[in-house]
Amino acid sequence: MKKTKQDITKVTTQVLRGMKEHGKKIAMLTAYDYTTAKIIDQANIDVILVGDSAANVIGGHRTTLPITLDQMIYHGRSVVKAVERALVVVDLPFGSYQGNSREALASAIRIMKETGADAVKLEGGKEIVESVERILSAGIPVMGHLGLTPQSINKFGTYVVRATEKAEADKLVKDAVLLEKIGCFSIVLEKIPAKLTKKVVKELAIPIIGIGAGCAADGQVLVLHDMLGITQDFSPRFLRRYANLNDVIGDAVRRYVDDVKTHDFPNVKEQY
Repeated sequence: MKKTKQDITKVTTQVLRGMKEHGKKIAMLTAYDYTTAKIIDQANIDVILVGDSAANVIGGHRTTLPITLDQMIYHGRSVVKAVERALVVVDLPFGSYQGNSREALASAIRIMKETGADAVKLEGGKEIVESVERILSAGIPVMGHLGLTPQSINKFGTYVVRATEKAEADKLVKDAVLLEKIGCFSIVLEKIPAKLTKKVVKELAIPIIGIGAGCAADGQVLVLHDMLGITQDFSPRFLRRYANLNDVIGDAVRRYVDDVKTHDFPNVKEQY
């Protein structure tokens, strides 16, 4: 039976905190448009991330760096229109918050006012604390992101697993503790050793969402296009494909083309 609006319980940052406290896992996926956001929201996803990964799967860019604030707002607004239950988080794109806390606040305010989203996400630890604090001071919920931070790919030079060495692992833990202390409601940990994730989960009271960070995380996130098998050129160990829509869509298009070419579509019943 389809749920009515009265039956829908909106997911909030406090709901996520309660889920961690009660040992309930958090399911999170990306979305960038109205149609897919509506589908996954109705499938009871807890959190929808309007990720800057739109630069890759929508824009065809090699990295997430090219996407602009205006583009993120467009995607965010499209998603929010479709969502009734999930918490919607929008990525602050590269260049909209690093090194300038006033610009960071202005960027976050634009996202919240122009999209209607529930929160924003920023990559980094100690280096961006001033920006995070300024955003939080305006009452805007912030989700952190540590480990492999795609916006810093030119600094890393590779997408290999992060924090495998003690120094980087220690810094990650310190950054996570710091982000919780200043008020972040959750943190994404990307592509780090599972043992390190387990340590962070135990030390922090806020929910930890993993992507390639092991099963100890309080929740998991994947890029929708990857888990649905729409994209085929990205196959890291942590990715589980729940469908192969690349083949399904391709086959449907080929049958459509064939039907048009052979005068089978439209038939008499499909015209006015």
